[in-house]
Amino acid sequence: MSTKMLGLILAGGKGTRLGKLTNNQAKPAVPFGGCYRIIDFTLSNCANSGVKNIGIITQYQPLLLNKHIGNGASWGLDGLDSSATILQPYTDNAGSKWFKGTAHAIYQNIDYIDSQDPEYVLILSGDHIYKMDYEDMLEEHIKNNASLTVAVIDVPWEEASRFGIMNSDISGRITEFEEKPAKPKSNHASMGIYIFNWKRLRDVLTTAFTTNDDMIDFGKNVIPYYLKSDERVFSYQFSGYWKDVGTIDSLWAANMEFLDGSDGLNLHDRSWRIYSKNPIAPPQVITENAQVSNSMIVDGCYVDGVIEHSILSTNVDVQRNSRIVDSVIMPGVKIGKNVVTKRAIIGENAQIGDGAVIEGNEDKIEVVGNSERIGVLPNEN
Repeated sequence: MSTKMLGLILAGGKGTRLGKLTNNQAKPAVPFGGCYRIIDFTLSNCANSGVKNIGIITQYQPLLLNKHIGNGASWGLDGLDSSATILQPYTDNAGSKWFKGTAHAIYQNIDYIDSQDPEYVLILSGDHIYKMDYEDMLEEHIKNNASLTVAVIDVPWEEASRFGIMNSDISGRITEFEEKPAKPKSNHASMGIYIFNWKRLRDVLTTAFTTNDDMIDFGKNVIPYYLKSDERVFSYQFSGYWKDVGTIDSLWAANMEFLDGSDGLNLHDRSWRIYSKNPIAPPQVITENAQVSNSMIVDGCYVDGVIEHSILSTNVDVQRNSRIVDSVIMPGVKIGKNVVTKRAIIGENAQIGDGAVIEGNEDKIEVVGNSERIGVLPNEN
């Protein structure tokens, strides 16, 4: 990348809407697609886009995320001219350990950002599933002589009221921002991806926090301030696959779309690889009794049951006569005999005893939490 741009990934979300799956880990660390974690997509986009210097801002339960990312070597971010830096959780003088908002998280890491001396900062979320070339977005930012560029995606009109909506003129310059409007004027939804000119953003944040002005969040505060101040704010139109997997329904749906090979979610594309740090695992063992159809089973699994349209992650054990249908089974899960799971997500290292039935429906995906135990396990009989 010819111009100096620093990537900043906001990866500290507690992910309360994912319930049991985030009791002991941050949302970006949640497994996806059998052999990835959600943050792998943002990190891989950075690596593929030539954004080599990345700060990862953590907060809630950072240990697993820190271990997964390490120095960024698995994403090609450990060279002499690149780095992935884990930025530690914020604590104020009163002992509070929570950033108050997205812009506050950036403000609390100004010293790190200044040490990198970027011309531009790329603000990203660590909990979205998508492929995107950030260099194309930067080129548009520079061409428009923008102070801020916001990535947008067209969402169905019936869903537009769930998003922050960016209304723009024919040139793409944003003229109005509506936060979850009841009657949206457009369907151009913010993706939570921003490119800022750093000197201007730094001035806005330091002035606001010095004078106690409310500049906590990008969507609620910073973007409206930029528009009111007549800054050059432009949209960058994105048209590929993108999904915020912050709910149980969306996480399950994205896994099923990955399994079905949805457009834009081809993870076997060698021209835009999705990298990850994966443990070394033994080969799969699928017994003669097993039946597998339209499913993904990664290394380290033992399968002696029926697997239909499901994803089995690393080191999953499925015993005889169990039936797994339309389900996502996360790493380390042990499933006993005669178990049924349907339209379900089974969290990491959960244990399902013989004969258990875990069945969701069209209205609700059933969830078993990380390390949760269901039923009587064989060694407890």
